[in-house]
Order: sequence, then C-alpha cells, then structure tokens
Amino acid sequence: MKKMLFLISVSVISIQIHAQSIERLRKEIQQIIASKNATVGISIKNIEDKDTLSINGNSMMPMMSVFKFHIALAVLDQVDKGKLKLNQKFFIKKEDLLPGTWSPIQEEFPNGNIDLTLDQLLKYTVSHSDNNGCDILLRILGGTEPVQKFINQQGIKDFTIKVNEQQMSNWDNLYLNVTTPIATTALLEKFYNGKVLKENTSQYLYRIMTETSRGLTWMKAGLPDHTELAHRTGISSTNENKLRAAMNDVGIFKLPNGKHIILSVYLKNITEERTDTEKLIADIARATYNYYSKE
Repeated sequence: MKKMLFLISVSVISIQIHAQSIERLRKEIQQIIASKNATVGISIKNIEDKDTLSINGNSMMPMMSVFKFHIALAVLDQVDKGKLKLNQKFFIKKEDLLPGTWSPIQEEFPNGNIDLTLDQLLKYTVSHSDNNGCDILLRILGGTEPVQKFINQQGIKDFTIKVNEQQMSNWDNLYLNVTTPIATTALLEKFYNGKVLKENTSQYLYRIMTETSRGLTWMKAGLPDHTELAHRTGISSTNENKLRAAMNDVGIFKLPNGKHIILSVYLKNITEERTDTEKLIADIARATYNYYSKE
C-alpha cells in the first residue's frame, strides 16, 4: 500500500513539474506574439509523449493553401481505393492554366495542352503550392464537397471547405475555407500515425511535404539546418488597407532524439509587414524546437 502511494505521489509530482515546464514555453510564445498586430492561433503536440499546448487553439482561421494538405489526403484516399493511380495521366488544357496566380505549372507550360500524371499534379500542388494544380485536383475529385466529407469522416469537425483557389481571388471568399489549429494538429497526428491513408500513400505524402519549396523563411527558418520538416504553408494577398487575411504554416518536425512535434500556426487579419510576420512564425518554431530538444 505504501509503495502504491509512493508511486502515485511520484507520478503526481512528475506531472506537476512537466506542467510547470510547458508553461514556460507558453509564456515565451505569448511574449513573441504579444505586440503583433494579428490574431494568432497555435497548437502544438509531441506525438510520442502526447503532451500538448495551444493558444487560441479552437479559433476558426482561414486556411489559404494549407487546404492543399486536406485535398491531397482526399486524392490519395482515392488512390488507396483503386479509383485513381499516381501514374494516371490527365490532359491539361491551356484554359486550365489561369494566368495571374501562383502556378509553376503555368510558368513551365504556358501553352498547356500537356499530359501530367497524378503524381506530378500532387507534387506541384503540395510541394510547390501550385494554385492551378490545386483546382485541377479538386475537379478530379468532383469539387470541394468530397474533401469536406472525407475530412469529416476522419473525425475532424472544425473544418470547412467551400471554394477553390480561383474563387479565393475574391477577397470575401478568403474567409470561407476555415479550420482550427487544434483540428489541424489532430489531423496531422492521425495522418502521421497511418490512420488516414495506407502506409505507402502516407509515406508518399509525408515525403512530398518535406520537399515543400514555399515558406522557407517561415517555420523552416526557425529550425536548425537539415531538420526534417513536413509542412504546408498558406498566405493571402493584402487589401487596399494593407490588411493580410492570413498567413499560416502547419507541419511535423523531427527532433534529434527521434521524436516528432506537430506545430500548427495560423495568423489572421495581419497588419504587420510580411517580413515581420514570417519572422513571427520562425520565432514560434524556434521556441518550440528549443523547448522540446532540451527536455
């Protein structure tokens, strides 16, 4: 009996010490974001140890191109079911490649009328955030509704997708595709643990997320060189009042001890300069990495 009471006491003390420790990280992040002119939502989770931290974690935030992760999950689910194949070719017409939007496909093939495989479309969309590629994938799926249904089926309720990239050229539509930092972290954890896709498609998506070429001065800049980071970024333009609707970076990074940290950072209604906003995300990532790498 005494031994049991001793073990319970040790466990309680350990939990209290850890709670006090993670509060230091919370205070450090709160200091980082305190003076910034933006609504900040953050969710953090250590996948292996299960400890969490959130700041405005249940706030609904515009996703921007973060939703390309959700779209990729829905596409690869169709691959898992044998309805699509990664080597399947799709004919891309010139009119599919809209000008005036971020599109490495359009830059590389300005005249269109080419065949691209599903693998190529996913890499352009996920790794390089191609807006035309994104909308082509949505057309292959049948629109936004199948993505909404699939993500909800994963138990993620705080998620809404109503418009594609082309429709988000309208400022008011920037606020229609939303989710929360906590919902994003929950989905990233399920994905990492192989509870959304099969093993091969999970590994495939994780790999092309590590090859992300966008946001190099955001979360990635806050992590030591060569840190494994699988992430998806998203950013809006600014309006005539220099208001930026959103800038986001969500992903999973690997610590030197082999453990993995999910970090979901969403910023909404920003009036900071872009470079300052990028540094804000980098500073949050740096504080998070430093905390967990010293545990």
